[in-house]
Formats: sequence, structure tokens, C-alpha cells
Amino acid sequence: MSAPAAIVGVLAGSLSAVPAPAAATSDTAPVPTRTGKAATPPSATRVTPAVTAPTTYTVQSGDTVSAIAERFGLPTADVLAWNGLGWRSVIYPGQTIALAPSTTAPTPAPQTAAPAASTSHTVVAGDTVFAIAQKHGTTVDALLAANGLDRQSIIYPGQSLAIADAAPAPAPAPAPAASETAPSTALNAPQAENATLIIRIGRELGVADRGIMIALGTAMVESWLRNLDWGDRDSLGLFQQRPSTGWGTPDQIMDRGHSIRSFFLGASNPDGTTTRGLLDVPGWESMSFADAAQAVQISAHPERYAAWESAAQEWIALYG
Repeated sequence: MSAPAAIVGVLAGSLSAVPAPAAATSDTAPVPTRTGKAATPPSATRVTPAVTAPTTYTVQSGDTVSAIAERFGLPTADVLAWNGLGWRSVIYPGQTIALAPSTTAPTPAPQTAAPAASTSHTVVAGDTVFAIAQKHGTTVDALLAANGLDRQSIIYPGQSLAIADAAPAPAPAPAPAASETAPSTALNAPQAENATLIIRIGRELGVADRGIMIALGTAMVESWLRNLDWGDRDSLGLFQQRPSTGWGTPDQIMDRGHSIRSFFLGASNPDGTTTRGLLDVPGWESMSFADAAQAVQISAHPERYAAWESAAQEWIALYG
């Protein structure tokens, strides 16, 4: 039975109104809309910029190298190597720590300028670059150059240093600026200020120069002549004195004048019993440099003090 002509006409009209899909259009391609902007092509991809990790970090109070390395997901050994530090090196607030190896290619030196290494030296506790150079009959500059170090580098026990012969004297040249002729034991501004204060207070108290030298050497070993507000356990200040062992409150120990006088006189002056200063030690004048320092500090590493005796004598001459 055939359908009425009216129904067939309606069906035919409906079928002819459906547009045929374009052969080249993907089933999943987005349909562009008119927004006044150019439509984004289907193949375009949004790229989120990568976050670049910092290449340096400024040390904050209480920081340690291992904590800094962990914070940035780096091996502690690598951070030490990139900064010329050892496992016993001291870092301090304001110091800049490299978090990546240097990408600057070193400038090649002329073939005739590099001194040839003749032997090596294994660093022991208390060694200094100055003392090692003297021991092996070379210069500080030659020793530093042979090991890729500079005057701010820190050496550490167990480190092997190449010993180079001193370079031959160069042809006469204009005299260098005063800052370029600083001795190997030269101090930076904060260290020099603290050394000057130790010398001044020692003289005010009538301490002999050798006693002042002991104080200078002790402060260098304990804090690198810096007034540190952190240290091992509750140790603080120039001499890493501890509130828990009677050296005073944290505020008193951080007062450099109080700390220096305490080193010379003990926390309660010469007749005090809580702590013992250098002048409280019977016969300190006849003791060795290291033994006298150890009598005050009671350190776990008493052998470190002796290495700074000659440097302390130089500082007295320079800043006293």
C-alpha cells in the first residue's frame, strides 16, 4: 500500500535538509566559534613555561650545607664541590652558595705561566695554605694556582694539594695596588673589625701580647673571627661560648665586648668559679699556644689552635 503523497513530500523535505559531512573533517575536531579572535588551530598546544631552579642561594641564619642541598634536591657532595668547601667548612649568613657548577670556561693560561707541580701535601687538622706553602718552600700564590683555589677558599683535612714550585719572577711592572699585596692571612672587613676589638680589649685589660694572640687564634678556629649567632648545640659568638655551660645569656654572649672579656677573665672575672678565662688558668704564660687555648675552650679538637699562632702574631702587628 503506497503512502499518501503529502507524507512522502514531508519525508523527502526532511531528508534533503540534513547537510552531508565534509569528507576532510575529523570526527573529533573542534568546531570554531566566532569570538572576534582567530580560532586556535586543532594542532596548537599550550606550553607551560618550566620553572628554572636558582643557581645561587644566600645563606640564612641556621642554614647548613646539607639542609640547603636537600631543599633544592641536590647531593650535598656536589654543593660542597661547586663552592670549594669541605665537610667541616663553616658557612655564614649572607654568604652566596652556588647551586650549580660554573658554566664559565676558564681562560687558558699561557703555557709558560703555569708552574709544574713537584709533589703533594695531604691536609691535616690545623693546616693553612700559608703554613703549607712555607713548609714546602713555595709561595701562597703558586700553591693556590696549582690547585685552582683563591684566597677565599677553605681547605679541609684529608684534601690533597699539589705543591708547585714558585713561578719565576716576572719582568718589572708597575707596583700593584695595596689590596693586591695583602698577606695570605689577610682578613675581610668583619674579621678585621673583630680582630681589632679583641686586641683593644686585651690591651685595656693589661693582657700580654701572647695572651691576645691566643684569643685571636682561638676566635679564628671557633668562628672564623665572626660573631656567629649559631653553632654546635647552643654555641654562639666569636668564641662559640655556650649559655648552658655558664658563659652568660645568649644576648650577653652575642655582645662582642662581653664575650671577649669572658674569654680573658671567665664569665665572673678572675675569681669566678662558673667558667675559666685565660687569665684564670695558672701558669698559662708558660703553656704552649694550643694548650693555653684548650684550657679555656675545652674543645674536642685542641690540635687546631696551634696552626694560627704565626697568623695571630701578624694580626697584632697589623691591627694593634
